[in-house]
Amino acid sequence: MNDESPGFVWPIRVYYEDTDAGGVVYYANYLKFMERARSEWLRSLGFEQDLLLQQDGIIFAVRQVELGYHAPARFNDNLEVIARLSQKGRASLTFFQEVVRPSDSQLLCRGTIKIACVNMETMRPTPIPKKLLMEIPDVD
Repeated sequence: MNDESPGFVWPIRVYYEDTDAGGVVYYANYLKFMERARSEWLRSLGFEQDLLLQQDGIIFAVRQVELGYHAPARFNDNLEVIARLSQKGRASLTFFQEVVRPSDSQLLCRGTIKIACVNMETMRPTPIPKKLLMEIPDVD
């Protein structure tokens, strides 16, 4: 994985509903932000998750998460969620993801998320469809 590559960047604004009683982003919402960035990354490759389910009978399910929290985000902050593919397997993808506040270059959250391609009928891992696998860039 090349940590210097910009990866896929998705902008997010913090809404009131994203915050907790202390006025900061609730810790679990960073996972939602990361999920949105991965969905948009997939969309940028030309694939919609609902169509992958309808046409190929697959979904992508989170298999493993490791996160570290570094600083809080607050209501109305503009953030960037970065997704870099770090490992490409036959039936799984691993992403290195960060959430940053560009206004002060503050790293807020960083983690590794492994997703598995799952057959919805069997609920078992299945190979990523070739048409998709061909569009996913190789990892350095």
